[in-house]
Amino acid sequence: MRSLYLSVALTVIASCAFAQSNYYDALIEKATTSTLSGDALKAALHDLIDDHQTYPYTSSSADTWDILKESDRDPANPANVILVYSGASVNAAQEYNSGKGWTREHVWAKSRGDFGTSQGAGTDLHHLKPCATRVNSTRNNRNFDNCLNCENVFYNGEATGSYTDGDHYTFTPRRQVRGDIARMIFYMSVRYEGGSEVDLELQNEHLSQSDKSPFHSNLQTLLLWHETDPVDDFERNRNEVIFNYQGNRNPFIDFPNLAELIWVDTTLAWTPDASVVVTEEVVDGGDFSSESTTASEETDALSSFSATFTYETMRVFDSTNNKLILEVSGQTTFSLDMLDAGAYRIEFIGGPFDGTSIHLTRQ
Repeated sequence: MRSLYLSVALTVIASCAFAQSNYYDALIEKATTSTLSGDALKAALHDLIDDHQTYPYTSSSADTWDILKESDRDPANPANVILVYSGASVNAAQEYNSGKGWTREHVWAKSRGDFGTSQGAGTDLHHLKPCATRVNSTRNNRNFDNCLNCENVFYNGEATGSYTDGDHYTFTPRRQVRGDIARMIFYMSVRYEGGSEVDLELQNEHLSQSDKSPFHSNLQTLLLWHETDPVDDFERNRNEVIFNYQGNRNPFIDFPNLAELIWVDTTLAWTPDASVVVTEEVVDGGDFSSESTTASEETDALSSFSATFTYETMRVFDSTNNKLILEVSGQTTFSLDMLDAGAYRIEFIGGPFDGTSIHLTRQ
C-alpha cells in the first residue's frame, strides 16, 4: 500500500537554487515593510512574475516546441519528453508527427478565457506540457476535479491513471502530477490579472464545455492536490529551464505555502524566511507509524482545509493506537474540523485514491 506522510512545519530557508538570481528580492523587501496576505500577496506576486519574455507557439526560430523539449526532457532518456497525463516517454524530435507524436497541452484550457495560442497566456511555458494527442483531446477543457463516476483514460491501450467522469465534465490527472497541475493553475491565476491581458480566476463551480469564461475549477480540489503531491526535482528543474527562457518563475514551486496564504488563510502574512514544507514518503506493507511533525501554531495551513474525495470507503485511524475512529462510504466532503487535535491516518479504498493513505497531525 502506498502511503503519503505529510509534514507541515515552519522552516527557515537557508539556501535555494534560485537565490543567486535575486529574483525574489523585491518581494522580500515589500514583505518587510507591509503585510502581504490574501489579495495583497496575490497582487505582489503578479507584479513580480508579470511581463515575461514570450515565444511564438510555432516558429522556425525558438518556439514552445523547442523549450518543452528541454523543460520536460526525460532524465533517463534525453532524446525523449515525458507526456503529462500518461507518464509515457516519447521521442521529442518528432513533435506532432501527423498526430502520431505529441502535442502541447494548455493546462489552463485555452478556451477558458478564449486566449488561444497567441503570445502571452497562449504560449506561457509555465502551463504548457507535452501530451499525447488523443489524451489531449480527451482532456479538452474539462474542469480539474476528483472523479465520481471514474472512467479510465487510455494511451496505446494502457490505462494512464488519469480519469474522466461519466456524470460530470471533469478530468483527474494521474496521481504523480496532480500537484504539478495545481501549481500551474495557481501560477496562471496570479500571472494574468487583466489590463491588456486576460483576467484568469479560480472557482469551485464547474463550467460547461461551451463556457469561455476566464475561470477554472475546482479550487478546493487543486489545493488538495497541491498538498498531497508536493514539488519534486523534475518540477524544480522545469521551473529553472523556463525561468532561463521567460525570465519569470512559478512561485508556488519555490514557496509552496503561498497557495494557502492566498486562497485558504488570507489573514496570515507571508514572511520571506518561512515556508510550509510538505514531504512525501512512499512505503510498502503495513507500517503506518506516524512520522509527521506537528504543525506550527502560526502556520497550521491545514486547519481549515476541506475537500471532496471519491472512494468506495474512507477510514480514519488514530495513529497513536491504530484504532479505527471513523468509516464512511461514497462521496463526502472531508474537513479537518471533523477531527480533534491529534495524529491521524486517512485510508482510501477504491476510486482514484485507492491504496493511498494520508498521515497528518492536527494541533
